[in-house]
Amino acid sequence: MIHKDMIDHYSFGSITIQGKHYRSDLKVIKGQVYPDWWRQTGHNVDIDDVADILDAKPDIIVIGSGNSGLMKVSDRLKNRLEERGIEVIVEPTSEAVETFNRLFRGAKSVAAGFHLTC
Repeated sequence: MIHKDMIDHYSFGSITIQGKHYRSDLKVIKGQVYPDWWRQTGHNVDIDDVADILDAKPDIIVIGSGNSGLMKVSDRLKNRLEERGIEVIVEPTSEAVETFNRLFRGAKSVAAGFHLTC
């Protein structure tokens, strides 16, 4: 089964998903949008920040690290993902949106966290 793109558009501070506009960081888990994604330490993503994604057991997690790529994924989280056999792709958000859409159209289970600014 082939899906169309889930994310319609991204620009600094704004993302449109299936026709709905968001202006805060968000997560996508099993095709559902979870807006207002806040991390415990701002520009660092750690295990607790994506516990709901880990519970969903995707094959791949795409992290949109912001317009300039300032947000980082902790080594602790990278190690946990590796232990669970979950691939992580960290890219500036504009690239991460394209990657997410490509993977979403495919057969693998993909989740994401998108930082919309910085």
